[in-house]
Amino acid sequence: MTIASQRIVVQVTPKQKKEIAAVAKRVGLNTSELMRQAAQQFVPHNEKEDIELLLQQIERSTREAGQALDQALAFIMQSDQRIKNLQERSH
Repeated sequence: MTIASQRIVVQVTPKQKKEIAAVAKRVGLNTSELMRQAAQQFVPHNEKEDIELLLQQIERSTREAGQALDQALAFIMQSDQRIKNLQERSH
């Protein structure tokens, strides 16, 4: 495991420092670990928009694929019925 050895200074108000320390205590982390985890999980706003657009595209593609499968299944069922009808006529 790599040992944290670099320092990043973050300026906060006394109130913010108290609130951050309270959150860290509540979740069982020291302040540094809380700040590291929070920073690593941060996603800039525009990335959230990109992710939302990708999700919308996935939903649309999934819906279209489902419709195509439904159409293919309907065609197969009709084809099966035509084959059955032809077989019944030939007997």
